[in-house]
Amino acid sequence: MPLPNAFYAQSGGVTAVINASACGVIQTARKHADKIGTVYAGRNGIIGALTEDLIDTGRESDDAIAALRTTPAGAFGSCRYKLKSLEANRREYERLIEVFKAHRIRWFFYNGGGDSADTCYKVSQLSQAMGYPLQAIHVPKTIDNDLPLTDCCPGFGSVAKYVAVSVLEASLDVRSMARTSTKVFVIEVMGRHAGWIAAAGGLVAAQGIPVVILFPEVPFDEAKFLAQVDAKVKECGYCSVVVSEGCKDASGKFLAEQGSTDAFGHAQLGGAAPVVAELVRAKLKLKHHWAVADYLQRSARHIASATDVKQAYALGKRAVELALKGHNAVMPTIDRLSDRPYKYRIGMADLADVANAEKFMPRDFITDDGFGITAKCRRYLAPLIQGEDVPAYADGLPVYVSLKNRAVKKKLAAFELA
Repeated sequence: MPLPNAFYAQSGGVTAVINASACGVIQTARKHADKIGTVYAGRNGIIGALTEDLIDTGRESDDAIAALRTTPAGAFGSCRYKLKSLEANRREYERLIEVFKAHRIRWFFYNGGGDSADTCYKVSQLSQAMGYPLQAIHVPKTIDNDLPLTDCCPGFGSVAKYVAVSVLEASLDVRSMARTSTKVFVIEVMGRHAGWIAAAGGLVAAQGIPVVILFPEVPFDEAKFLAQVDAKVKECGYCSVVVSEGCKDASGKFLAEQGSTDAFGHAQLGGAAPVVAELVRAKLKLKHHWAVADYLQRSARHIASATDVKQAYALGKRAVELALKGHNAVMPTIDRLSDRPYKYRIGMADLADVANAEKFMPRDFITDDGFGITAKCRRYLAPLIQGEDVPAYADGLPVYVSLKNRAVKKKLAAFELA
């Protein structure tokens, strides 16, 4: 009797370390070859399962799988495709079970954020209702760091490191030119509802850099913001502003809202930096430059946090271990034990408590004026950006792996996506 197989898929925006989690899943499964047959990966995330476009990771060499640990982005392709509720579109969920049955898939590992946790939970519910033996394990990933019940999320530490380093280096550049040129530098970072990434820019204040942070959790007050920037420039000669894409005014309207939505139904953002920079120009008459970190912040594997890489791999590994122990509808978590020295353990949370929930910046992580981070926040952030996990280089560029991604032969009729 052939061994049952596993399915792994990447979902949502990719990160510098999501492939490290994939590496953890696949390598651990290979170590349990007496229980797990093949790990199939969904090409372009959950779409690969729906369309039966499965990748046979068993045809990749051990060296290629190991190289995933140091390769950014999504090796198997990801997607922004939100499955609707069971009631609204039961057809898609039943299709997943049909594909899993056809390919003897018993374990479902879904690597993503909050929406992915919800999908993973719904799949586990339906499989039980249909009497199909499937164990669904969510592998956490989100640069926004907004999943509940885990101290941090793989992907966040590396983005935080990139943002902190970028703000530091750009600020030194501005300082050099401030007397006769640019006095204010504005950088926009990701973070739809939670300001964790923006908070990382505040770490540079410890080196004397004047920085103003605009958090999604603090309603934007134009007058107070301009007064803060003006005071910093008058005191130091220059200032850097870190604005979250999710910054919004007192009415709840995003500064960067474009009037459109993405595949998950979220407001399409992008453009907070030029809005803020124009205020600085028009109201304070100061020379400025602005930038949007965009994909650069989440793809920068060359400057990834060693802590982040280690945790991403560990959570992928633990996902397989939890599945083999019989767990279902759960997510491995990072449970912090202490800040200094930094200690943590790998825990576990029920997906029923994770799905569709968000973790925001605690108010005591933000200074009273709403424009900086507190010592408590610095103690939280500091360990997450520690260490360098530098990839191999050749001819001056990082060496990243591209897998063969050979497809498995289809057994079912074609399926049209909704």
